[in-house]
Amino acid sequence: MSRRGGFFSSGNPVMNERAYQKASNNVLDADMVGTQIKGETMTVSGAVNKSFILMGLLLAFALVGYVFPSSMFIMGGGLLGLGIVLLAVFKTHWSPVLAPIYAIVEGLFVGAVSAMYAAAFDGIIFQAVSLTMAVLFLMLFLYKMEIIKVTQKLRSGVIMATGAVFIVYILSFVLSFFGITVPYIHEGGMIGIGISVVIVGIASMNLLLDFDNFEVGERLRSPKYMEWFSAMGLIITLVWLYIEILRLLSKLRD
Repeated sequence: MSRRGGFFSSGNPVMNERAYQKASNNVLDADMVGTQIKGETMTVSGAVNKSFILMGLLLAFALVGYVFPSSMFIMGGGLLGLGIVLLAVFKTHWSPVLAPIYAIVEGLFVGAVSAMYAAAFDGIIFQAVSLTMAVLFLMLFLYKMEIIKVTQKLRSGVIMATGAVFIVYILSFVLSFFGITVPYIHEGGMIGIGISVVIVGIASMNLLLDFDNFEVGERLRSPKYMEWFSAMGLIITLVWLYIEILRLLSKLRD
């Protein structure tokens, strides 16, 4: 259960500034030939609104997945979700369609995974949701107050750390088919708990990048559809963070 949840809910290092720069170049090219329509560029408020829409879809379908848990939601939702993210990276202009679909698919995934954890640990879902929201608002506060500034060095470090976690989860998933487990990743004990704490920290730092992407998109005058792309990035991180907090709490319970 925890192995698959970790792999399919990895972070989003691919949603970096290059995607916004590429999309913005298309807008600038259109502007030069006089085809850019005023008001069709990305704004922070627009991205925030899209995030609320995606969060609403995620929660609604998470309830469905929780009430009617199925292994199909976990495996199918995980694989399909990963495919949607990769497609959105290469086809960012499809984001207005792909982002809502992703929220629905991941909602079913999160709901089913939550049901499995809830069956094993009483009250763990409330704790995980509360901690996820607390981390979200804490990182937003740190970002808005500029206590932690998203520099290029910080962005690169977070992306590399996220990529490393993603590779380890892929390796763990592949080796599981041969009956081989990567030590400590899915185990309790001090080392296993310590690893989970580090991964939760990396997921939390990704929130800073997501917040900064909202402003980068507006600053670069990215096209309007990048609001959906940005909101999708935030949802990806929140799902990953929630799953990792669930895993950490389950290790602490054990």
